[in-house]
Amino acid sequence: MSRDVFDEREYERRVERAKARLREEELDAIVVTDPANMNYLTGYDGWSFYVHQAVVLTADRDEPVWVGREMDANGARATTALSEESIRAYSDDHVHSPYDLHPMDYVAGVLEDLEVADGRIGLEMDASYFTAKSYTRLQGNLPEATFEDATLLVGWVRIKKSEQELEYMRQAARISENAMQAGLDAIAEGVPEYEAAAAIYDALITGTGTYGGDYPAIVPLMPSGDHTDTPHLTWTDRPFEDGDPVIIELSGCRHRYHSPLARTTFVGDPPEELERTADIVVEGIEAALDAVEPGVTCEAVEKAWRDTIAQYGLEKEDRIGYSMGLGYPPDWGEHTASIRPGDETVLEEDMTFHMIPGIWTEEIGMEISETFHVTGTGAETLAEFPRRLFTA
Repeated sequence: MSRDVFDEREYERRVERAKARLREEELDAIVVTDPANMNYLTGYDGWSFYVHQAVVLTADRDEPVWVGREMDANGARATTALSEESIRAYSDDHVHSPYDLHPMDYVAGVLEDLEVADGRIGLEMDASYFTAKSYTRLQGNLPEATFEDATLLVGWVRIKKSEQELEYMRQAARISENAMQAGLDAIAEGVPEYEAAAAIYDALITGTGTYGGDYPAIVPLMPSGDHTDTPHLTWTDRPFEDGDPVIIELSGCRHRYHSPLARTTFVGDPPEELERTADIVVEGIEAALDAVEPGVTCEAVEKAWRDTIAQYGLEKEDRIGYSMGLGYPPDWGEHTASIRPGDETVLEEDMTFHMIPGIWTEEIGMEISETFHVTGTGAETLAEFPRRLFTA
């Protein structure tokens, strides 16, 4: 990602909205460690999340402060418009240190420099890259601070997309279409699963011919054969066999924005039960999409799906969708709103969701999904791909 992915004013609006949330929560600062939230606030983009990094946002300072490894500071200069004063780097002896050093010791020093060391500081306590040791080091270094869980503060700011964000998601959808077709074309009896995965990866990165793709936050998922009842398996060396159902879940990625898509295919002639299940899933998806409009709740959308499949004696206990968009490994989800019973989040225009109402039983697995944008009047599905069971 480079600085021109979004104009500077868009980042300023994002920061102002996040600062407003800080004030609502009576927080003096937040230490942001989720790479997607770091990107959202600053534009920072690099494969550096395997070491400790953060963006520190205070309620009063105009710019957020990027904090990371010294060798990654030039990445911040390349991908953000932050001033030099807002780029802070810790020395390499903090990394996997055999000494009594930790990157959060340096972050604590930044918080002291920003004059919030004795304030109320939000932490993303449930973020994938915020470790238990990170928390204890901050506590030890800042004994006068009050730490609060602010895991979803930036996530809720992100939930409504700008027009430029939506355009990148539409571009990601074009990549998803190409990758899904590549995967379906590659699957055949006797073909090793990894060859289909390779075809998908090639299409994900090659993109459309007009623009390329980024690495997605989740690898292509491809359970097959007896394992389609387990949705999060990848590929193996096993050749596809006649009689194999195969689920493909993938996402194109454009400037870190995703548009996931799932479809199911069958090697050979599919059994009637699978064809019937596919028809029911499609009918349920269409009912749920028809229920989408500003002002309805997530649970109302799920109810439209549940009521539809119940007519055929089917039920599904899991959620059928979640808010998503910008993402880094290990997930493209925003961890905020979910389409499930009990979620009273009210849909608003420009929210985006991945609806994936898979059916997984001991005998059968079926996934068909759509990424959709909440418009002023309903749902815009971002991909244009046949919504049915495929055969190989």
